[in-house]
Amino acid sequence: MTDRPITEDDLHAYVDGRLDDARSAEVAIYLERHPDVANRFASYSAQRTTLRSVFDPVTEEPIPISLNLNHMIAAQRQNRVSALRLAAAAIVLLFAGGSGGWYMHGMMTHPTEGVVALAREASDSFATYAADRIRPVELRAENMVELVDWATERMGQKPVLPDLSKSGYRLMGGRVVSTPHGAGLMLMYDNDHGTRLVMLTRPMVVDQTRTMTPHSQGKVDGWSWASNGMGYSLVGSLPSEALHPVADEIRKQVLGEA
Repeated sequence: MTDRPITEDDLHAYVDGRLDDARSAEVAIYLERHPDVANRFASYSAQRTTLRSVFDPVTEEPIPISLNLNHMIAAQRQNRVSALRLAAAAIVLLFAGGSGGWYMHGMMTHPTEGVVALAREASDSFATYAADRIRPVELRAENMVELVDWATERMGQKPVLPDLSKSGYRLMGGRVVSTPHGAGLMLMYDNDHGTRLVMLTRPMVVDQTRTMTPHSQGKVDGWSWASNGMGYSLVGSLPSEALHPVADEIRKQVLGEA
C-alpha cells in the first residue's frame, strides 16, 4: 500500500466502482482492517443498488419539457439579458458613488463563487460531519503534523491551525474535503459540552481578500472571509453573534496578530 491516506472520497468512489485497480486494492485492504467502516459502506452499496432498481425505469421516460434543448437555450438567452441589465444597473450605481459601487460588488459575485460559495461548502461540511459520533474527523488532534502535510499537498498552501482554547473550544482534528473549487481543509472543534464548530479553509480564485461576512443556511450560522488568497469560514449551530468573537480570534491568528 502507499502512504496516501484513504479518504471518504476514496471510499465512496470504491462503492461506485470509479477507482483504478491499484487504488481499489488499497481501499479493499483498508476495509478489511476496519470492519466498522466496511459495514457502513456496505450499507451505502446496498442503498445504491436499491436506488438504481427504483430509478432506472425513469431513464426510459420522455425528456421533460424543462430539459428540452430548445427550451434550455431560450432560458439561457433570457438569463443573459437579465445579467446585462444587472450589469448596466451596477455601472450606473458605480458612477453614482463609491459606496454604491461596492454594494453592487457583493451583488455581482456569482453565488457559486467567492466567499458565498465557501460559506455554503462549510455549512455542508458541518451538516455532514458534525453529527457523526463515531468518525467526525479523518485525523485526530494528535496527528496534526500528518494533517498539515496532507492539506498542504492537496491545496498547494500550508494551512494555519487556529488554537481556540481561549474561546473554550479544543481542536478535535480534521480532514481534507473536496469542494467544487478544489481541495479544502475542514477542522472541527468541540467545547466538551456537545457543541461543535467547523472551520473550512481553501485557496480562493474569486474574493481573494474579503471582509468578514455573516451568513446563515438553515439552522447553521457562520462567518466567512478571505485574506491573501485563502478563504476561511467558521460555522456552527449557534447564533452568528455568538460565533463572531470566535471567528475574529481565527482571523487574528491567521494574520499573525494573536
